[in-house]
Parts: sequence; structure tokens; C-alpha cells
Amino acid sequence: MPDILKHVPGKFSTYYEPFLGGGAVLFALQPRRAVVNDINEELINVYTVIRDHVEDLVEDLKKHENKAAYFYEIRGKDRDKNTYGKMSGVEKASRILYLNKTCYNGLFRVNQQGEFNTPFGRYKNPNIVNETTLRAISNYFNKAKITLKCGDFKKAVQGIRKGSFVYFDPPYDPLSESANFTGYNRGGFDRNEQFRLKKLCDQLSNRGVRFLLSNSATDFILELYKNYNIITVQANRAVNSRGDKRGKVDEVLVKNYA
Repeated sequence: MPDILKHVPGKFSTYYEPFLGGGAVLFALQPRRAVVNDINEELINVYTVIRDHVEDLVEDLKKHENKAAYFYEIRGKDRDKNTYGKMSGVEKASRILYLNKTCYNGLFRVNQQGEFNTPFGRYKNPNIVNETTLRAISNYFNKAKITLKCGDFKKAVQGIRKGSFVYFDPPYDPLSESANFTGYNRGGFDRNEQFRLKKLCDQLSNRGVRFLLSNSATDFILELYKNYNIITVQANRAVNSRGDKRGKVDEVLVKNYA
């Protein structure tokens, strides 16, 4: 985060983040105007519920249990589309936050059918009901002018104007074939998508819009963005099947300004 914030422009009109995810940069900057997007409908529903119904969400979260059998019961609700379709937005948001806090490594992963499939994490005391953070986010969303979108990253910046700033944090190019993971959404994010994102960056540059992009420091990414300003940074990786492979790895920040 310190490396990212160091390269964010001092002034901009509207902040755009087409791959919102956990929203770490958004919440670190807390811009007064922002357009944020993610292709994951579950995630955008969580943010919408936090904005509009935070107290109902807090109450619903209190019902959950940190037990394996209960975890798999809640995880399995999206297997029955009829039952799942009848759940309210608050119930769906509560389910996802509960699963996130109690699943292995907090990893959001779905199968080809779009069903959550990360196993139980077996944590002693997970913070399932983080009331302070939820209310703080709700307060920020209601004080600032934040537009929440759910769809393709290209559509997220439609109508963008010069003076705006875009931060891209797409699924990273894998460091190896065995490290390939794009399971945040059932569609995946392959190199064709990386090419499509690069084309969008070119279009933004031609329109005078500044962008900052994070990705892996692979030869593919370095070649793809060779005409832009590339900064190598060290970042922590917490998810790896082998504990000795977790730790500091090279990543890149790509930007189209000095």
C-alpha cells in the first residue's frame, strides 16, 4: 500500500477502480467522488448492503457459527438456485462475509458453476461481526459520491473525463502455470483479457486520463507495458500451497505519467 499511494497523483477529479475487490486503495484514499466496479455480483451486493442496510447486516451476521458443519451448510446454499434466489440482499451479503471470515485464508474462489468452493479455515476466533469497520464503510459511502457498478472493466470507465484517475488491480498474470489462479469469477481472466486491458490503458492515455496499474512482474507483463513507466515493488504473498513459498515477491506498478 505505501508503494501504491506514493504513485497516486496528488489531485484528480473522480477516482475510478474497475477491479474493486477488497477496496483497500479506495478506503486508503477515500476520494470524495468515485466510480468503482467489480464483475463479481456477490461482492457488489455486499458493498450495496453495507451502504444501504448496515444495521440489518450487522444483526444478521450475529447468527453465524464458527463450526465446520455449519460452514458447509451455509457454503452450500448457492447450490440450490431456487432457494438461493429467494434470499434477501442482506442475507446474501451476510453469507459471503461469514464465509470470507471463516474459510481457508479468506480466499474467495468459485468453481465453473459460480459456486463458492473454498474449504473451512478452522480459525479459533474469527472476527465475523466487525461492526466498527462495517459502520465506518457505510458512513463513507453515504457521505461521499460513490457509484457502484457491476460488470466488465471496460464499461466501468465509460464516460470518463480528462482529470480523472484510474487504478487497475486486475487478476494478476500467473508467475507459472501451476500458480495460475483466476477463480474470483467463473469466467477467469486469461492473457486475452490482459491484452484487452492493455488496449484500454492505451485508449485512456490517448484521452489524457492518468492510470496506475498493479500486476505480476512477469516477462509477459513487462513486455506488454514496455512503453509505459514501470516501477518494480516488493509485495507480500500470503496464499501458496507451500509455506516456504510465501513472502516477498516482485510486482510492478505501471503508470502513464511521471
